[in-house]
Amino acid sequence: MATNALDGHANGRKDARVTTKPRYFSEHYGLMPDGSSVERHVLVNRSGASVSVIDYGAIISNIIVPDRNGQLGEVTLGFADLAGYLHDTCFLGAVVGRFANRIAGGQFELLGKRYQLPKNNGPNHLHGGPEGFYAALWKSRWLGSDDSQSLHLSIESPDGAAGYPGALQVSVYYGFDDDCRLTVDYEAVTTAPTIINLTQHSYFNLAGQGSILDQELQIDASLYTPTDATSIPTGELRNVAGTAFDFRRPTTIGARIDAPEEQLRLGAGYDHNFVLDGELGQLRKACVLRCPRSGRTLSVRTTEPGMQLYSGNFLPRDGSVSRGKQAFGYREGLCLETQHFPDSPNRPEFPSTRLDPGQRFHSTTVFEFSV
Repeated sequence: MATNALDGHANGRKDARVTTKPRYFSEHYGLMPDGSSVERHVLVNRSGASVSVIDYGAIISNIIVPDRNGQLGEVTLGFADLAGYLHDTCFLGAVVGRFANRIAGGQFELLGKRYQLPKNNGPNHLHGGPEGFYAALWKSRWLGSDDSQSLHLSIESPDGAAGYPGALQVSVYYGFDDDCRLTVDYEAVTTAPTIINLTQHSYFNLAGQGSILDQELQIDASLYTPTDATSIPTGELRNVAGTAFDFRRPTTIGARIDAPEEQLRLGAGYDHNFVLDGELGQLRKACVLRCPRSGRTLSVRTTEPGMQLYSGNFLPRDGSVSRGKQAFGYREGLCLETQHFPDSPNRPEFPSTRLDPGQRFHSTTVFEFSV
C-alpha cells in the first residue's frame, strides 16, 4: 500500500512535470462511528495531478491539478479528515441522491400514489433527505488495467428508504486520465417504478483559496428556471437575456451577483438551475470556468438537461469548513451540479426523472481541467 504517493501535495504545491507513481492506490482514511473502515482512493495521472475519493458519500475529497506555472494545487473545498465530512452540512464533494436538489413539500405522486419524503430544507426535501447517499458508506473496487483505471462505487437503497419506492442499486464510476479529464458515470436499476436524480456536489475554486467572484463563467444556456421563496421552480422557463443570469458570454461571477433582481434576492445570490442548450442525453458542453489568478480552466460536459449554479451563498463564515489550517467560507467555492431540474416529479412539463424496472438509468458528466 503506497501511502506516500502524494508526498508534496499537503501544501498544494508540487512540480507538475514530476511523474508520480503508483497511478492509483487505496489507503485507510478513518473509522465510522460504528467502527466501519473508510478508505481513500487516489487516481494519479502522468503529470502528478490527482483525484481522491473516499467511500463515505462517494465524496471527491481532493482534486489537485497544475496552474499556469506547472505548480500543482487543490481546486476543491474539503476537510482534512473524515470527522469533518461526518459533520458536514454543505454536501462537500458528495454524490447526492436519491433525488438531487429539491422536491416541494417532500411530496410527489407516481402511478396514482402519493409519497411523503422527509423535509430537511425548510418545507422541502433536499438531496435525498437527512440519510441521503451523501451520508452513506459505499462499496468500492478498482476496475481496468494498470494503464487505465477507474474507481467503481456502489450502494443499495432498499424499497421504502426515506420514503422512496423501489429497491435501487446505484453505481458511480470515477475515471481520471492524462489530459486531466475527470469522468463521472452514474448507473442505476430499480425493482419498482421510482424517481432518481443524481449529481456531484463538489465546490470548485480554481485559485485554490479566496473569493470566487473574480472567476469567469460561461454557460451554454439560454433559459433558466426561476424559483419561489423556498427555491422551488415556478414552472417558468425564463430567458436569460437582459438578466443577471446571462452567462452565454464569459462573465465574472461577481459582475452581477448583487444586482437588484428578485431571483438573486431569493437565492441570496446564484442558486438556480440552468436549462442547458442542446439535446438531452447527448454529451455536450455545459459551461467553462476560468480563473485569471491561477490560469486554470474547468470545462464541464454532460448528458443532463440542467445544471445548478450555486455560488456558495450559505457556506459558513465561522471557519468550520476547513482543510487543516485553511478555512473556506462565504462565496469561496461554487458548485456546477449537472442534473435534472429541481422538483421534476411535480412538474410533468420538465424532463422526466422516472425510472421503471427493466430500464437502466445512465448519466455522464466530464470535468476537464486545463491551463
